[in-house]
Amino acid sequence: MQRITNTQRKYLRSLAHHLRPVVQIGKQGVTSFLLEKVDRELNTHELIKLRFLDFRDQKQELAQAIAESSGSSLVNLVGNVATLYRENPDPEKRSIVLPADYMDETL
Repeated sequence: MQRITNTQRKYLRSLAHHLRPVVQIGKQGVTSFLLEKVDRELNTHELIKLRFLDFRDQKQELAQAIAESSGSSLVNLVGNVATLYRENPDPEKRSIVLPADYMDETL
């Protein structure tokens, strides 16, 4: 799981504002098929949203577990929608360039 700073998190939230959820967590819960779909979508888009249709009382724990298993970062969780980010390993396919954190630059 990659570590993102607060500045980067704010930037990713602004990019995700207009995105629609591409993965929905329903009655089946977190299955291997769902984790594979999350992985495929992260490889394609880098930044995705998940919608919790069921398991709403466990959404924080499930979102964190999905982020850990996919090697992504949980950007935020608002209502029943979680946003995940994972940088594409291929530099040529990256569509999102995270801003440098000003605090890190001074160190």
